[in-house]
Amino acid sequence: MGTNAKIFTPEEIIQKQLEAYNARDIDAFMLNWANDALYFLHPSTLLASGAAEIRERHLIRFEEPNLFGRLISRTILNNTVVDIEIVSRTFPEGAGYIEAVCIYEVENNKIAKAWFIMGSPVLDPKQ
Repeated sequence: MGTNAKIFTPEEIIQKQLEAYNARDIDAFMLNWANDALYFLHPSTLLASGAAEIRERHLIRFEEPNLFGRLISRTILNNTVVDIEIVSRTFPEGAGYIEAVCIYEVENNKIAKAWFIMGSPVLDPKQ
């Protein structure tokens, strides 16, 4: 990081990545992740290791037309941010949503590790 680089709080970094996620802007999204970031299904199932794998995982997700993470609550403790979200998705069975607990560990102005606890998909009854 250069001497003129802006230092963001962990909350600002997580907010920026949520906004980029909702805009489906992969480049802006990836600016918030460390090159060696780890991405887990809680507690310890590694889903993606490193920025390239995280990027690839989200390129597919960003193709979903109704993708949107609605923040329900956020808790910050030191360098850890815990978001509760309801995420609109397009599942193989159709449109719906899923509840998620997202736990982010921020180091050196980037997301270093993330853990996700996912609920069960709920399909839109209007389909």
